[in-house]
Amino acid sequence: MASAGEVMNNKQVILKHFIHGAPKESDMVVKTGSIMSLTAEAGSNAVVVKNLYLSCDPFMGSRMKKFEHPDFVSFKPGFPLEGVGVAKVVDSGNSEFKKGDLVWGTVGWEEYSVIKNPQSLFKIHHTDVPLSYYTGILGMPGLTAWAGFYEVAAPKKGENVYISAAAGAVGQLVGQFAKLMGCYVVGSAGSKKKVDILKSKLGFDEAFNYKEEHDLDKALKRCFPEGIDIYFDNVGGKLLDVVLLNMRLKGRIAVCGMISQYYLSQPEGVHNLLHTIRNRIRIEGFVVFDYLPQYSKFLEVVLDLIREGKIVYLEDIVEGLENAPAALAGLFSGRNIGKQLVVVARE
Repeated sequence: MASAGEVMNNKQVILKHFIHGAPKESDMVVKTGSIMSLTAEAGSNAVVVKNLYLSCDPFMGSRMKKFEHPDFVSFKPGFPLEGVGVAKVVDSGNSEFKKGDLVWGTVGWEEYSVIKNPQSLFKIHHTDVPLSYYTGILGMPGLTAWAGFYEVAAPKKGENVYISAAAGAVGQLVGQFAKLMGCYVVGSAGSKKKVDILKSKLGFDEAFNYKEEHDLDKALKRCFPEGIDIYFDNVGGKLLDVVLLNMRLKGRIAVCGMISQYYLSQPEGVHNLLHTIRNRIRIEGFVVFDYLPQYSKFLEVVLDLIREGKIVYLEDIVEGLENAPAALAGLFSGRNIGKQLVVVARE
């Protein structure tokens, strides 16, 4: 590992231009950036880190588009992307971090990053589990699944739970949390392989390939003859519309994401909202950042589940920063199975 005081070339994944539609590999380029010092600027609060793992997440595609929002800024063309990563501290001007510390949080898509606001970093204290887990089950996707299911959906034992994009970073965990509560769990995914994994490895009661279903309403009625109590929505659009027809009295819909809608020039409408009145359905969107204060509680619970073998986590790992653009683009065509991440360097 490089040490403080050294000067290094820094390989980076650069956004070439703002995008229209879903991200493509050609929207990004890998370059060796300007030479950087691995020493934190004197008197600063900055932390210099060597990135080990980078997480590919759907929200990154949204930030590649040009828009203005006070809480969610676009990436800048000509500059590196950024996202959640696991890293090792090389040098620090912050008293809370020292050389050699392992951390996870927001980093640049590059070999080395200077974190000017280390409030976005979490120190990693538990290394008896794979470090890569802090991009997934022990990071943002894990907290998203935990908060969305337990806090937003408010499940009860024995309820019927449906999860879209169920083989993804978040969906696979929601399904397992639901099974641990004694719920009946069905997931949908976009390939036979993913459907088989949901049932054979992740313990779902049933699963179906939405691409092979000519009538989604019939598919849901086949899987849920008595209706759905909880829908964990990662997709939105037409699927959400059909789910509304199949919700039970006082059902809950936790809206985590709407990946089917992000890159449409005209988002699809939802026509069955009348059912929210008839069946007293609650629909609630949520953002994981609202639940960061509960991270310690979440970590304690999920670490025990991992150590006891009560929960598993699937990762789709790509080696090398030069392969990061293809990995991120593949996320939007459903290429990955499980959490998509990129290895920049092994510790």
